[in-house]
Amino acid sequence: MTTNQSLEGDQLAPAERGLEPKKPSPALTLTAALLGFALIGLDASVVNVALPSIGHALGGGMSGLQWVVDAYTLSFAALMLSTGAFSDRAGASRAYALGITVFTLASVACGLAPNLPALIAARVAQGVAAAVVLPASLALVRQAYGDPARRARAVAAWAAGGSVAVALGPVAGGALTTVWDWRGIFFVNIPLGAVALALLVRAPRSQRLPAPLDLPGQVTAAVTLTALAFAVIEGGTTGVVALVVAVVAGGVFLRVEARQPHPVVPLGLFRSRTVTAAVAAGAAVSVAFYGVVFVFSLYFQQVQGLSALAAGLMFLPMTGLIAVTNVVAGKLAGRYGARLPMLVGQVLAVGGLLVLLYVDAGTPPVVVALLLVPLALGCALTVPPLTAAMMEAVPAERAGLAAGVLNAARQVAGGLGIAVFGTLVSGGFADGMRWSLVISAGLLAVTAAATSRLR
Repeated sequence: MTTNQSLEGDQLAPAERGLEPKKPSPALTLTAALLGFALIGLDASVVNVALPSIGHALGGGMSGLQWVVDAYTLSFAALMLSTGAFSDRAGASRAYALGITVFTLASVACGLAPNLPALIAARVAQGVAAAVVLPASLALVRQAYGDPARRARAVAAWAAGGSVAVALGPVAGGALTTVWDWRGIFFVNIPLGAVALALLVRAPRSQRLPAPLDLPGQVTAAVTLTALAFAVIEGGTTGVVALVVAVVAGGVFLRVEARQPHPVVPLGLFRSRTVTAAVAAGAAVSVAFYGVVFVFSLYFQQVQGLSALAAGLMFLPMTGLIAVTNVVAGKLAGRYGARLPMLVGQVLAVGGLLVLLYVDAGTPPVVVALLLVPLALGCALTVPPLTAAMMEAVPAERAGLAAGVLNAARQVAGGLGIAVFGTLVSGGFADGMRWSLVISAGLLAVTAAATSRLR
């Protein structure tokens, strides 16, 4: 090779190196996935403290306010059964980008809603988009980390971010409602969605996997959940009719799933004791956490007479320790396995719920705020290890589907818990609040017993 050729090669090398594509960054992928999960988690709880303001502005009574919450939660849960498979089929990165885009646009529609029906419709659109984002975000995390130990830590961080967002929702909702307006709780999603999309540019393009969609199963699941929520919220003769529809649709759903070659809820998953315990524990935690936040958001404002901001701040002690507890839970799960932190967390949450039974109209708000802490710590200690246990109990190629099943169960439970608890407190706040606490404690006690039998 001549000197000129050597020089030419030296001159071209930097240019060629500059044209090489940058390697995907697992850390940025995790950040993008965590932000998306936090965004949809925030909207699951940020509305609670704003409900009295929404009711004053748009009307609708208690049932209307329940639908503002459950329109999001139930559409989120019902569609997530199929969006796990959709994430695998379209590729997690593509599904995630689509979900974040639609979610951001639906948030704009919520903020501009002129009446309650328009707000509820926009909340349904938010829920559909959130159903796409959640399993896609978890699949992105799993794909970004090949090493099992690093992947476990990444999943724990992902779960912690979502849990913190859900926990901070009441505080953020109270602050935005007081300083801005209830519409601000939706408009704040616009810049957050834009950042999530920008970070996704450095995420690896996900492989498309064959994942047939089960439309009969999806439709019957959606009908079952919607009818069940309608029966609980509306009551009366129409509620009885809706309950019959829910039972019939639920039976059809189980029959369809047993015969489908590619069901939205593979019943075979539940042959694994770990999967069953994780799904049950996740559902019970959601009933307790979402339900109690909903009830006490109303308690602080309607019974104690606090402003939206003050009510939001009353949740600060319970939310302040959640991030730290999630990290501790992830480390405990890595050292001792998922069973120990899951069991300790559920027992702690049961104790916190029982202590709250002594709260009444005369209890100082600050005392109530402190009494909410054990429940929050118990839930925060339970969620990361149960998520990691679920992901490790299924093959890698079924990560999106498993995430969809787990989180659908959690969202369904949270939505139905709010529907039931809202109905209970509307018939008498003090008694309804206590029954809500007893139901939550009973569910967690049952799932703690199931967790204790895990290896």
